[in-house]
Amino acid sequence: MARRAFVDTHIHFWDLKDPNLFYSWLQPDWIHPLLGNIDALKVLRYSADEFIAETRFQNVPKIVHVQAALGIPDPVEETRWLQEQADRTGYPHGIVGHCDLMEADAEEQLDRHLEYKNFRGVRDFAAGTNLDNPDWLRGLRAMGDRNLVFCIDTVWEQMGDVARVADDTGVLICMDHAGFPRERTDEYFANWKRGMAAAAKSENVLVKISGLGMCDTRWTVDSIRPYVLGCIEAFGVDRCVAGTNWPVDRMYSSYGDVLNAYQEILSDFTEDEQTKLFSANAERIFRI
Repeated sequence: MARRAFVDTHIHFWDLKDPNLFYSWLQPDWIHPLLGNIDALKVLRYSADEFIAETRFQNVPKIVHVQAALGIPDPVEETRWLQEQADRTGYPHGIVGHCDLMEADAEEQLDRHLEYKNFRGVRDFAAGTNLDNPDWLRGLRAMGDRNLVFCIDTVWEQMGDVARVADDTGVLICMDHAGFPRERTDEYFANWKRGMAAAAKSENVLVKISGLGMCDTRWTVDSIRPYVLGCIEAFGVDRCVAGTNWPVDRMYSSYGDVLNAYQEILSDFTEDEQTKLFSANAERIFRI
């Protein structure tokens, strides 16, 4: 069992049999544009029950679920389904759902999400192409009015723009998957570090250390160490949270392997710093 309590800030649940939900990325013929064939994930259901069973020896007292439904007519249906699980099992403690921030009814959509007590934020995959779009920015500002966190998948080239948007809107923006480093070359790492430094200039930006197996499918402690420590070097201990991207990253390791790797990499940090990185920051930022 993991020695230290771990609050996982990046979990995905789904139910392919629920007629009110839809997951385009889990359809039989769909191929992920970055990860390729992900058929190993395409089980009919992965929910709170399965997660609790899989991680029951790993000391995971709280989790944040990040939007998994794609192509769903009404994204609030996913939040409803997740809140039902939370009410029944206790998991997830925080919900990051989808809202199309470009839409005229974005504020109404956010308020409908907020009818569910565990709702904490939004992930909108269209963000990368809309960082200068006034309609999208209007929707993002509405999140700030509601004390919600925006989770973004980005690349190093855009991180300076992420910082600018965070400063301009006042919205707390969480860069998922350590800024999602796509390559493992010295040149890419240097560029990634520059991007991370640019993003960290805004106090409204934080980083989630997660998903490092997706572009490093045979990862080791040594191969992910520079990215874990690079996140902390750029953002400091107080603006980093941790997650696993489960069960997607199960294609590359076991859950315990990820937690053990984090513990080994962070073992030289103080007890207080480790507590912040493993749990306290996540509890504070996502209010769980």
